[in-house]
Amino acid sequence: MRKSVLISLLLVGVVFPKGDADKELLAKAKQFFSPLPKSFPSADNPITPQKVELGRLLFFERRLSVNDMVSCATCHAIEYYYASPAPKQMGALKLQPRHAPTVLNSAGQFVQHWIGNRKDVEDQALQSLTGPPAFGNPSKESVEEKIRKIPYYVELFRKAFPKDKEPITAENIAKAIGAFERTLVTPSRFDDFLKGNTKALTPEEKRGLNTFIEVGCVACHNGALVGGNMYQKFGIYEPYWKYTKSESIDEGRYAVTKKEEDKYVFKVPPLRNVAMTAPYFHDGSVASLEEAVWIMGKVQLGKDLSKEQVRDIVAFLKSLTGKIPEDARKPPILP
Repeated sequence: MRKSVLISLLLVGVVFPKGDADKELLAKAKQFFSPLPKSFPSADNPITPQKVELGRLLFFERRLSVNDMVSCATCHAIEYYYASPAPKQMGALKLQPRHAPTVLNSAGQFVQHWIGNRKDVEDQALQSLTGPPAFGNPSKESVEEKIRKIPYYVELFRKAFPKDKEPITAENIAKAIGAFERTLVTPSRFDDFLKGNTKALTPEEKRGLNTFIEVGCVACHNGALVGGNMYQKFGIYEPYWKYTKSESIDEGRYAVTKKEEDKYVFKVPPLRNVAMTAPYFHDGSVASLEEAVWIMGKVQLGKDLSKEQVRDIVAFLKSLTGKIPEDARKPPILP
């Protein structure tokens, strides 16, 4: 067989059966991704059924806020896949500085918040109690005093923290909410694919996965969460605001470190459930996933992705939409 003919056959996939191509893609994908775990455990905050149930109630508890108007679920709503549909959400006393992302799978990230100023979900919950853009309480003690007046919670805290002489503390509120969030894992068809079921993805989704890898998205978006495990400058090749049309320029982690090299650096967001959690980027400046993908190509990769590439990548990203755990699909009845 002539060499040119052999190459042509290889390009159209005639020489190797489709099954082999799928296995090759699976092997390639497993170099960058891994299936979601069943939960995100913490040595400092062991997950127990009692903590999780208490945390689920507290996640929806408006009385944690200074004005009894705001709960975790206000900014991380079930109907929006535990995210916010607003570019920036109003807290108890103040507008939040950045977009409120989903808390689904969030506990698996290496830090919390866009600029990494919270070390884990427990730290995030604890600091939210007194943060003006969150619950706005004047002190931790004021929250504790309020919750201690609710008999139902007194009993639940005693069961969740049986070794504590005084179970109702701000730290335990944060641990309970954190324990609940550590169970918010949403496996999808992509996990089935990674576990060996090559039929779990459609041909278009497989093309998108391959494109996602080949164009370089995996340099930052990798691991079980498809992101959430590193910092990166937003705007490597061009200023991000040139394309996002952001109303204001956010200097990112520079606000935390005051280091020049941290200007415009943010935590790389996980892409699990990304198709369900618009708007996009730290300021919620882009409503369309297709536009967000194209912008990322321009500013992060220095590439002008074609319509076909964008379409296929978006198809792959939609395969990351998972199922919300059964007991987290509707709000609980609060005491």
